[in-house]
Amino acid sequence: MVDLRESLRIPPDSKARLAGRDPGATFGWEKAAAESELVKQLSRLAELQDRFWAESKRAVLVVLQGIDSAGKDGTINKVMEAFNPQGCPVTAFKVPSAEELAHDYLWRVHRSVPRKGEIGIFNRSHYEDVLVVRVHDLVPRRVWSKRYDQINAFERHLTENGTTIVKFFLSIDKDEQRKRFQARYDDPTKRWKFAMGDLEERKRWDDYQAAFEDALSRTSTADSPWYVIPANRKWFRNLAVATILASTLADLKPQYPPVASDVPPNLVIE
Repeated sequence: MVDLRESLRIPPDSKARLAGRDPGATFGWEKAAAESELVKQLSRLAELQDRFWAESKRAVLVVLQGIDSAGKDGTINKVMEAFNPQGCPVTAFKVPSAEELAHDYLWRVHRSVPRKGEIGIFNRSHYEDVLVVRVHDLVPRRVWSKRYDQINAFERHLTENGTTIVKFFLSIDKDEQRKRFQARYDDPTKRWKFAMGDLEERKRWDDYQAAFEDALSRTSTADSPWYVIPANRKWFRNLAVATILASTLADLKPQYPPVASDVPPNLVIE
């Protein structure tokens, strides 16, 4: 099997070229084998997080981006279930509040960066300020166009101070989005998630693809890489994210802290 981490990563200073990437690709994996392998990767993630939490010297930030219905919530449900919740905060960035708008756009993001020992998940992120802001002309081009460099500087600051960043762009095609919207509407237990505004956003598909491509191309760095995850097939999406995240954590070589010096090697507690 191919190395998913290498195959799906956008190298620094290169174009994302989303049009040339197949959202339905599985890189040779079949569903049954992928689901079996996912179980192994989740077990691996659980063991690594236990060490990481106990060590409590560094942090990991996982960024999830994708167009509406790309599967950000599903990825959190299926992959991050491997983690102990007390060491895995999830932040969902919605429309900024009045308080947040009174500060610079990175203020609310920096406040939510995970602490040492934590693996924090961003469901959407600071990248909304070069995505939806751009597509809807919420600020002038001269403003949002400067933010790629600002984001790179912000992420560089985090990595230089002990936070490992791994960014996943969940890629689906337009027809898959249509199917997911329809399924959401047709299911009485999920219709509450459906909004007519989703269909208005869908009309801007091409604008969003252009914005995604520029963001991925300009902010995938050696220390904070983007991975483009083919997400039409949820089972492959889960496997790819789990595998890449587990490899990233393994590279950090987290270790349990040493036993306290006053604890004897052989102790029988009565």
